[in-house]
Amino acid sequence: MIWPHTISDIWRRARARLNRPRVELAPHLALGQRGEALAAAYLERAGYRLVAANFKLPVGRNSRGALVHAEVDLIAYDGDTLCFIEVKTRASDWFAAPEANVDLRKQRQITRAARIYRRLLGVTAAAYRFDVVSVILPPSPDTRAGEQTNEHAPHLRLLRAFWTEEKFRKRRWAE
Repeated sequence: MIWPHTISDIWRRARARLNRPRVELAPHLALGQRGEALAAAYLERAGYRLVAANFKLPVGRNSRGALVHAEVDLIAYDGDTLCFIEVKTRASDWFAAPEANVDLRKQRQITRAARIYRRLLGVTAAAYRFDVVSVILPPSPDTRAGEQTNEHAPHLRLLRAFWTEEKFRKRRWAE
């Protein structure tokens, strides 16, 4: 990397970065971002205090030695309870409910990330739980008006304590 030598070089490079054309997100990623924004607003209305969003960190290596990253969509406090929240967004629930995709592998990754988060911030003694927010965002037939009718309104559902960490703890053999 070449370090800029003057302030004018720094400003020139910053302006060049800001003027880059924005890349359009893939439709499934845009749907996920909309779902996470709706879920955050829903949780705040429900009395949660949001602490972090899209908290991502390395949690270990897989069997082939590749680095595995885990992401917790939302971290919030519900009273004194620290909640690690996974948001699943779908356009419909025709095939399966969105929360069906929070499988064992995803639960394990979020649990590992939550354990590291609690250690980093020194909140290991605090009560915590794992929640899921299920979001269904059906496409509106009239996108020009910008209004959504009741049948095309987003449907959000909060599933408290969706799983516990107990199933991932190592079992000790009785002697």
